[in-house]
Amino acid sequence: MATLVVGASGATGRLLVTELLKRDQQVKIVVRSRANLPKNIKAHKNLTIIEASILDLSSVEIANLVKGCTAVASCLGHNMTFKGIFGHPRRLVTDATRRLCDAVRANGSQHHVKFVLMNTTGNQNRNIDEPISFAQKCVIAIFRVLLPPHVDNENAADYLRNQNEPMIQWVAVRPDGLVDEQSARQYSVHKSPTQSAIFDAGKTSRINVAHFMAQLIHNDDTWQKWQGKMPVIYNQD
Repeated sequence: MATLVVGASGATGRLLVTELLKRDQQVKIVVRSRANLPKNIKAHKNLTIIEASILDLSSVEIANLVKGCTAVASCLGHNMTFKGIFGHPRRLVTDATRRLCDAVRANGSQHHVKFVLMNTTGNQNRNIDEPISFAQKCVIAIFRVLLPPHVDNENAADYLRNQNEPMIQWVAVRPDGLVDEQSARQYSVHKSPTQSAIFDAGKTSRINVAHFMAQLIHNDDTWQKWQGKMPVIYNQD
């Protein structure tokens, strides 16, 4: 069985692919160009590369991609440029999530498929009571008006929370302020933010996010602990 990773050429996605390959997983990835992939994974025997934009693929093509996969991981995000923030596709993460879930349903899978979504601490888990300050609510309301990627991240997580396909299990991983580090180190995982995502943001290294997402996919105990939840991950000082 294999894991399908979308957003695999991004800063976190390529780290996730490496972490999965380290665990001897079969991995399929969808990237616009293999030229953006690190040399150390490009020729790996367990890696299958599909050069495409996920939203440009037909429903049949996506269903074929998902077929045989026991997990799907999305590290999709918007480039932090003017075009990336305000241009199209504005619903990149949400539409990809929906279409991938539709593909799982179309395949009529007889086993559970894990869906791991990289999200953000700026998004509340509305399945539980996550109190936030009035000031933070105001800032988030402004983000919803001015920053389309924030709404996209919220909608993608909401889609997973509200979908009722029993064969699709999900986790939405919420890192705080993302930073680059060379190797994974100690991190902590919580059911809700322990710091304000706006006024007291913590730090989370991309490699730690990739490590945790790979653990969710590879380790059933980790999956059972967090399935159907939106864990928040912080680096430990």
